[in-house]
Amino acid sequence: MCTVNQCRYDQITLEFSPCTISQVLHWSVQKIEYVDARLLLQYVMQVNYSYLLTHADDFLSSDHFERFSKLVLERIRGVPVAYLTGLREFYDLTFRVSPAVLIPRPETELLVEQALAKIPESRSMKILDLGTGSGAVAITIAKHRPRSHVTAIDLSLDAIAIAKWNAQNLAAGNIRITQSNWFEKLVADKSFDLIVSNPPYVAQKDPHLQRGDLRFEPDIALSTHENGLACIRHIIATSPAYLVDGGQLLLEHGYDQSIQCRGLLEAQGFRNIYSQTDLAGIERVSGGSYHAENLQPRIP
Repeated sequence: MCTVNQCRYDQITLEFSPCTISQVLHWSVQKIEYVDARLLLQYVMQVNYSYLLTHADDFLSSDHFERFSKLVLERIRGVPVAYLTGLREFYDLTFRVSPAVLIPRPETELLVEQALAKIPESRSMKILDLGTGSGAVAITIAKHRPRSHVTAIDLSLDAIAIAKWNAQNLAAGNIRITQSNWFEKLVADKSFDLIVSNPPYVAQKDPHLQRGDLRFEPDIALSTHENGLACIRHIIATSPAYLVDGGQLLLEHGYDQSIQCRGLLEAQGFRNIYSQTDLAGIERVSGGSYHAENLQPRIP
């Protein structure tokens, strides 16, 4: 008889009693979301979702039960599932993540979609990803456009290590990952056809930073000053020196920053400026193209 429901949730360890997969999931969903529970159980058992469904009446081993219950308790505490498993699915790939990097989110897939739409499969282009974190954006682009050459940079050496591991694990051979504070270690030679970035864009001291998964993610990858626009402003102002004639810039930004982003792009001399909405109808990605014959840009 399974007695999981009688266990205390604030205990570090739980007393084992034989439980089936369905029983242990029933226990866990009393405190965490079902999707989180089944992802944690899949991770512990190293099985897929179909296995959980077709083996619902199978009993868990004591080792699986102990490991799963500890992960559930950590999730109750608020630790993101991605950090508990060390894995995150993004686009059509699975990435290794850690508390050193931002957890890739579904809305960032829009940035990848917009980038891929601008990179012909038959053409070799040079792409730059600023603030690559886990490498999710850069590696996904590299995998889907193998003729292109992708450069990915990040300030954090820990993030660089994660991104390099992901690139090697996913066999992305057309990507170079290096440490730099934005453009600092790059040569301003107008050589990139496309620059993409999901920079920090949350305002410092924004109350959302103290809620949900954001509490556990690296602040350096989330927030910045100037009401969240400092990094965006710097990227827009500096990108022209690194873009070929007609090269394009794409930026992910906050839900309420599209107007400011378009204004910054226009002031810097970009053309064909636009914003693209995500599945929630929120303008999430903005961009434009830069041409050498434009008027001399001014720094906003």
